[in-house]
Amino acid sequence: MAMAELPKARFSIGQVVRHRVFGYRGLIFDVDPFFSSSADWYEDAMAARHQDCGPQKNSPWYHVMVDGADHVIYVAERNLMVSEKSDDPIQHPLVPEFFTSRQPGQYSRRSPHN
Repeated sequence: MAMAELPKARFSIGQVVRHRVFGYRGLIFDVDPFFSSSADWYEDAMAARHQDCGPQKNSPWYHVMVDGADHVIYVAERNLMVSEKSDDPIQHPLVPEFFTSRQPGQYSRRSPHN
């Protein structure tokens, strides 16, 4: 019996993105191949914003550091796009814990040994 194929993520860890609806920039630090938070969280967070239909749970979801803030968000792939201002560094207190260096639009992950 073949295993079900996981959805292919469009974005990668270390990539600078922009939220399509709210416009903020962010830095991806983790990727889930599909929604992996609680049903209660999904209903609370998504229902108010997406009354017709929320983001699909069976598509990739991303953990994103919000630029210029100290919080992170969990966001569906359909709500992200590549940031057009990817040359500007992401200002977030967790960046040094996860990443070592940056090039325009992409950060290099810190190895577990650093």
